[in-house]
Amino acid sequence: MKITLQHRLTAEFIGTFWLVFGGCGAAVFAAGFPQLGIGFLGVSFAFGLTVLTMAYAVGHISGGHFNPAVTLGLWAAGRCANGHVIPYIIVQVAGAIVASAALWAIASGKPDWVPGGFASNGFGALSPGGYSMTACFLAELILTFIFLMIITGTTSKGAAVGFAGIPIGLALTLIHLISIPITNTSVNPARSTAPALFAGGEYVGQLWLFWLAPIAGALIAGVVARALYEAPES
Repeated sequence: MKITLQHRLTAEFIGTFWLVFGGCGAAVFAAGFPQLGIGFLGVSFAFGLTVLTMAYAVGHISGGHFNPAVTLGLWAAGRCANGHVIPYIIVQVAGAIVASAALWAIASGKPDWVPGGFASNGFGALSPGGYSMTACFLAELILTFIFLMIITGTTSKGAAVGFAGIPIGLALTLIHLISIPITNTSVNPARSTAPALFAGGEYVGQLWLFWLAPIAGALIAGVVARALYEAPES
């Protein structure tokens, strides 16, 4: 079957939907459930598992980005066509918004539900651990940089074929284990945008950081990866 742009965009929409529905859904519904809540560890694995499962389900169609920062990082690394960048980002954000809308519809079916931050990201007073804007920016930049290095490295020539989804999913799990207390973990502008639109207020006002820092980290990683993994053999 010839893979068209429409196939790619559908795959990116579904993959990003699942990432937000599964990851943020675990945070909204299961993280703090009395006595049996899954906590930070469970939410971290939920995000990692969404990427791992979709990497194998649709990654062979679109490349399995599910994240505007990943798309831009791979573009900087020479791994994403110019014509795919904007369409990918649009459908990634759309998939994330539809997922958050579905989560809101389900969660509001509980009579005493209080949305709170609705799994949004934040800094300062909105940071789970009260971390400053500078600390949160640095964390998001570094973690996205490493995430892109892992993505580009495990999908480079010479890497084990067919196994990239496992280290990428585990990397996202580790990233969440590190940074849920700092920013509630973004490394993904689409994942940050959708819940913030429903949480409203200051969460929307802080979205700029969760676009700027991940994209900056991803672009730096793309440049480094292009030099490191695509260098000609001596």
